[in-house]
Amino acid sequence: MQGTSLLLPVEVGTTDTSELHFVKALLDCRATGSFIDRDFIHSKGMNTQTLLHNILVFNVDSFPNEAGQISKVVDIVLHYKTRSERMLLAVSKLGKHSLILGYNWLKDHNPRIDWEKREVEMTYCPLQCERGRTLQKEQTC
Repeated sequence: MQGTSLLLPVEVGTTDTSELHFVKALLDCRATGSFIDRDFIHSKGMNTQTLLHNILVFNVDSFPNEAGQISKVVDIVLHYKTRSERMLLAVSKLGKHSLILGYNWLKDHNPRIDWEKREVEMTYCPLQCERGRTLQKEQTC
């Protein structure tokens, strides 16, 4: 997957305990949402919230995902370089990846990706990122 995918080094902060965890997030435009691995959150002791209604998950071949429906989310602050944003990640079994930033995140942020250098530049961020960056500066002063 070296040539067709990109791993982004990020920190995930819990909103309830403020613990930070380093993780490599897979950028995946085929994933419609953003997800965090069930085993990863359990190993880090991260708290989840139960959804009112489960979300059906389908693979690209239109068959239901073997991990089952999404029934939980985790509330986190995602840190990448100077950007921070609060977001809900759907909890699922992801296999070899701990975190997937999907099409929704890519569309909202519209990053400039240099595939040759394997670098991601945040040239645009929605308002929630700018708020996160302001909050982060205020907290460090």
